[in-house]
Amino acid sequence: MVDHLSPRATPRRSIVTRQRVALITGASRGIGRAIAEQLSADGFDLTISARNPDTLNQAGELLRATGRKVIAIPADMSIEEDVGVLADAHLEHYEYLDLLVLCAGIGSAGELGAYPIRRFDKQIAVNVRSPLLLIQRLLPELRSTASSEPVLGSKIVAIASITGMAAEPDLAAYGASKAALISLCESIIVAEAGSGVTATSISPGYVDTDMSGWVHDRINADVMIRATDIATLVSAISRLSRYAAVPNIAVTRPGEQLWRA
Repeated sequence: MVDHLSPRATPRRSIVTRQRVALITGASRGIGRAIAEQLSADGFDLTISARNPDTLNQAGELLRATGRKVIAIPADMSIEEDVGVLADAHLEHYEYLDLLVLCAGIGSAGELGAYPIRRFDKQIAVNVRSPLLLIQRLLPELRSTASSEPVLGSKIVAIASITGMAAEPDLAAYGASKAALISLCESIIVAEAGSGVTATSISPGYVDTDMSGWVHDRINADVMIRATDIATLVSAISRLSRYAAVPNIAVTRPGEQLWRA
């Protein structure tokens, strides 16, 4: 007789009896907006956040038009108080969390020897410190959600950069902040192995968004990675079982050289 509670007998699909919920930072444009649209199409209700309330509310209105519940919370991820407000607002409306997507980030290029430390401090605050703070605030709910969803568990996805894996000229500071984010996701997998919470960093090269506009003079937008490509990966990760941990996904542009932005 088969023990239906054993891991080997776990069904391939979980029967989720409640609405799945995701929180997405940096969701008003670019990659974050594409992820929000994809997850909405997948049936997630959402909390979305970004620094600019006007573009955030516009995104929220369009997402609600699809029939999903969408809570829009303006927040500056460089401000610790805003991070707390965002976490509290999500829990006030939903009380649980299936998927946390960390997409807010600051990208800036500059020559290593003259790179302004104040700018680097801001990158660390937004790209590394705020993700850690938000994870700490929401980890009890991620654990609780995972315990109630024994097949899928709960997940964290962080949008990093291929420059956190392979150095690029003039991107030393940015790459260092994203390398730290990649390491954070790996550490979560190890630390939360027994709770059902997993983490994945996605590390793309140049994606066709406003953030990559500064290199359009040498890299045509037509050959850049699409924001929808990254959204598709997030969607796939959200459907993995808790027994499949994917530490990092590198996404590079096709060409003669791999591991390039």
